[in-house]
Amino acid sequence: MDQTASAKIDAPGALESHAEPQAPGPAGNPSPKRPGTKARPPETAPAVAADPAIAANPAAEAPNPAEPGPAAEPKQAAKPAAPSRPANQPDGPRHPPSRTPSAAEIYVAGDYVVYPTHGVGIVQRIAVEEIAGHRLELIHITFEENRMTLRVPVAKARSAGLRKLASRKGFDEAMAVLRGKARIKRTMWSRRAQEYEAKINSGDPVAIAEVVRDLHRNAAQPDQSFSERQIYEAAMDRLAAELAAIDRTDKATAAQKLADFLKTVT
Repeated sequence: MDQTASAKIDAPGALESHAEPQAPGPAGNPSPKRPGTKARPPETAPAVAADPAIAANPAAEAPNPAEPGPAAEPKQAAKPAAPSRPANQPDGPRHPPSRTPSAAEIYVAGDYVVYPTHGVGIVQRIAVEEIAGHRLELIHITFEENRMTLRVPVAKARSAGLRKLASRKGFDEAMAVLRGKARIKRTMWSRRAQEYEAKINSGDPVAIAEVVRDLHRNAAQPDQSFSERQIYEAAMDRLAAELAAIDRTDKATAAQKLADFLKTVT
């Protein structure tokens, strides 16, 4: 082997430096390598710069799964929305509560009392009687107009709506209601009639006066219907009976007093 061939073999760098550049082949098919040439090293992606915060603190690079994370705040349950009533839905008949005394009243024989569904009565006596094996203290109330006697347990008198006569000041409030303007709802008469009857049976003189005020007709106003007249007279009868007991007069005199008072109302 001569020296020229030995120099070519021992100096491969010379072959690389004098190698001709490869011509690019078709797209996606690189040209075949020529024998005797050295493959180029693969291109690597450029290095991404590290976060300075992570570089400064290597422990913060990845969270430790063993350490618990911050506890999430419990969500407050949403408050249920208050049910709303449609604007066009009419109100049902309301039963006004009777004005019962704040404390239990003591009744004696001869007292005038008012029972919600029967009106004014007189206490005849209070006696203990045995009913169905139980001893009860009962209030005997007579209603002369209806010729009826009602027995009410003393323990149930307040919840039943039994009360003494209204004071003069309380009845003056009812008379002041009669001076007001009629407040007639734009509803069917059957519903209004139920509301008026509930007010009469409440035994409250102010509520009964509202019925008289709404159904009263002056001379210049149209006449009442038959059912309106019945309810109106029932309300006037209740007011006249209590006014007669307060004034210590008869019902006819009290009724005339109410009628004269209504004539002055414009």
